[in-house]
Amino acid sequence: MKAIALAAALAAALAAVPAFAQTPHHDHSSAPATLAQASAATLADGEVRKVDKDAGKITLKHGPIKSLDMPPMTMVFQVKDRAFLDKVKAGDKVKFTAEEKAGAYVVTSIDAAK
Repeated sequence: MKAIALAAALAAALAAVPAFAQTPHHDHSSAPATLAQASAATLADGEVRKVDKDAGKITLKHGPIKSLDMPPMTMVFQVKDRAFLDKVKAGDKVKFTAEEKAGAYVVTSIDAAK
């Protein structure tokens, strides 16, 4: 009887694992600070549309951002480090990483595309 109960509990636990594994979660608090630390799978392609140094924001027309499950679009991002805004200008093609943090999208690394 114990073996049957144990087997049933184990089966229920295993059935829940795929559902948990498919649940999206966006805690990217350990996102890389530089592109050298980012894997190619997390990099997104973009084109700088606007740099707003006073507000600490950048507008990017970007391709899919796999790490955020985001389709291509043009949007405004905050930046993790305002120094990023000194590295790029409108019209530049870039590779970048981004994360969602407290309801805002934040560029965590950016560099000119090669």
